[in-house]
Amino acid sequence: MDPVVIPILVAAIVVVFLVASSVRIVPQARRYNIERFGRYRRTLQPGLNLVLPVADRVNTKLDVREQVYSSQPKPVITEDNLVVNIDTVLYYQITDPRAAAYEVADYLQAIDQLTVTTLRNVIGSMDLEETLTSREEINTRLRTVLDDATGKWGIRVNRVEIKAIDPPNTIKEAMEKQMRAERDKRAAILHAEGERQAKILTAEGTKQKDILEAQGTQQAMILRADGEAKAVERVFQAVHRNNADPKVLAYKYLETLPHLANSDNNTFWVIPGELTEAVRTVTTAFGDHSSTGLPATTRPAETATADAEGTSAAGSAELEADPPLSLDAAAAADEVAKQAAAAVSDAKAEAEAARSPQVPGRNQKG
Repeated sequence: MDPVVIPILVAAIVVVFLVASSVRIVPQARRYNIERFGRYRRTLQPGLNLVLPVADRVNTKLDVREQVYSSQPKPVITEDNLVVNIDTVLYYQITDPRAAAYEVADYLQAIDQLTVTTLRNVIGSMDLEETLTSREEINTRLRTVLDDATGKWGIRVNRVEIKAIDPPNTIKEAMEKQMRAERDKRAAILHAEGERQAKILTAEGTKQKDILEAQGTQQAMILRADGEAKAVERVFQAVHRNNADPKVLAYKYLETLPHLANSDNNTFWVIPGELTEAVRTVTTAFGDHSSTGLPATTRPAETATADAEGTSAAGSAELEADPPLSLDAAAAADEVAKQAAAAVSDAKAEAEAARSPQVPGRNQKG
């Protein structure tokens, strides 16, 4: 080989190596920290960058996108001396690559330890019930403390979320019993409210039904009373218009007596005070009839006897005719009285028969 070609090849190789060493291509959302002779020089931005081949070197490569860090569950003691395991999720982003590389040795470990310390300080002032119901407050206080502490490390904490809070098993069982009791209580309350509403609606329906039935009964009674009033008025007008005989009125009066005890609810029977007046009226009516009707049948014989024997015999014949007239009137009165007494006896018997099932002891005694 030609001795001149070898140095040329060596020089070309050196030039290519120097050029390759001086060119750095940084991907998007990445940052490279450059050190020159062991000292921080600058941070390379995304794209094509030139550095000194031998003096400059890349110390750290950082990702400036928002990243997620999930810590392991850490035991924390609450104010009521209960140990709970809390697992957190951290969302952070590198804003200053130089500070993230040179201000803290391991920013993830630092953030994790700071999170545990802050959690113990925050939850140590809360009881278990408040811890379980105050996640938003705990997240806000954690984010404030971490953001202030990590600002000088070139890291911004965007969000801190509590992923899980695990109390002891005994506490879990007690909480489950409490929740079950609360659900049973709400179920019983809802059931009682439902029954209450149902009873209210039923009572309102019964009330409306009773009101409507009462109104219907009232209207029926009014119409029935109006009909009876019109019927009585027509009967009264017919009686006065036809000038009814007292005998008819007295007979109708006596005819209604047996109907006084027809009702099943009657326990006693009252004889009206006008019964004697009705009997007297009937007696008078039959007496008038006998005094006016019977002499018509006997008067011819008496007249024939008076003509045959004379004036004196006529007077004696009239005196003998008077006793039969009085006897007929008395017989009619007795008949009417017997009929009235029979009607009263029938009414009393019907009343006693209606009352006897309600008072069995009295029937057995009698």
